Amino acid sequence: MEPQLRVGIMYEKEISFQLNETYVLQQNGKEYTGKQQAKYIDGKIFFDEITESELIFIPKDYETGSFDLFGVTIGIKFHWERKEDQRFKGKLHFICENEKLTAINILSLEDYLISVISSEMSATSSFELLKAHAVISRSWLMAQVIKGEELQQTEEKYQSIVETENSYIRWYDREDHMNFDVCADDHCQRYQGITKQSTPLVIDAINETRGLVLTSEGEICDARYSKCCGGVAETFENVWEPINHKYLQAVIDNPQEPEGYDMNLKNERAADRFIRTSPKAFCNTTNKEVLSQVLNDYDQETADFYRWKVEYSQEEITGLIERKTGKEFGQILDLIPIKRGESGRLIKLKIVGSKHTLIIGKELEIRKVLSESHLYSSGFVVDKEEKVNGIPVKFVLIGAGWGHGVGLCQIGAAVMGAKGYKYDEILFHYFRGVELENRY
Repeated sequence: MEPQLRVGIMYEKEISFQLNETYVLQQNGKEYTGKQQAKYIDGKIFFDEITESELIFIPKDYETGSFDLFGVTIGIKFHWERKEDQRFKGKLHFICENEKLTAINILSLEDYLISVISSEMSATSSFELLKAHAVISRSWLMAQVIKGEELQQTEEKYQSIVETENSYIRWYDREDHMNFDVCADDHCQRYQGITKQSTPLVIDAINETRGLVLTSEGEICDARYSKCCGGVAETFENVWEPINHKYLQAVIDNPQEPEGYDMNLKNERAADRFIRTSPKAFCNTTNKEVLSQVLNDYDQETADFYRWKVEYSQEEITGLIERKTGKEFGQILDLIPIKRGESGRLIKLKIVGSKHTLIIGKELEIRKVLSESHLYSSGFVVDKEEKVNGIPVKFVLIGAGWGHGVGLCQIGAAVMGAKGYKYDEILFHYFRGVELENRY
């Protein structure tokens, strides 16, 4: 049976919305249409002279009913963060959470996927790429629903931070939302309702793979993906919780190992050479036609992703690190790689200051601390320039890839599709030892 999903869309003190067809409010049985507003006040929701702990608007006709949410933030804490109005199919559920209203969209899984595929990449993508992405999005989603149910049944608190006096190790996954299945932003899968116009090709890709998921040893795969692996995909446990998934291992994004490279990228010398150069890989492309399949307009604002460079003055990097960590480092003397993953991504980084030293990890925490939003990846090497009295005047980060790098590489998969690979060949390249299985 096809699952129903709960998707967290936005979080505000007040939310303005529009019901484009007739909706029935479950709490009072009244019918509503047109522009509306709900407010959070002292732990309750105020709407149309009623005060409730939750509101559920149900369309009279699921197929034709839709609602608009105004001022939805997309790209939360990314460099291109912005607000836009979005339209959704299905039910609208408001709850109180963290002294704000949370708007949740409830809809069928396959309808959700039609939007995700159109939101995550261009609806003009190759058919094989669209089918591959449909399978991994469906797999990831069903795995998250199962994991959420398991977490709710256990009394153990989900642990994602390990902190000592001299280290702070954190990963980001389920802890951000326990009141719905997935969020709508890049933290989960980018979902913009039916705002993004889909195409018959996207709908065909969903329909042709309906109910189809990746499995490993009978379990639905937690199938991850990122924009650009940078040449090698990373392992799951180096990015998230310390669990090894056989199907989320290091994968060289090329039919064979690039010549002349030591591919043990956990080794600092090997990682340094790999990151500073531009070895062959499916995702090493500047083909605008291929890139436009994966990158929406605002993603195309990012030109350098396979290899990139960021420069900070001493003042900039000191201020940035102290703001992000809440600790006083004095002047930053060094950024020292402590541990790298299979793709060369940093898993632990030592920040050495004149007043304080701290080891941080995992990859997203490193990306957050060293950027106002996020570094493109944690796969980077560090150059220190122009020392004055032993203090570096400038830090230059030279990096590889865009995103965490685990699982399918979207740009690499787009190139594979353009080269004639079939969707199952794309999937079996990035996810090793898996099977395709129909679950409904």
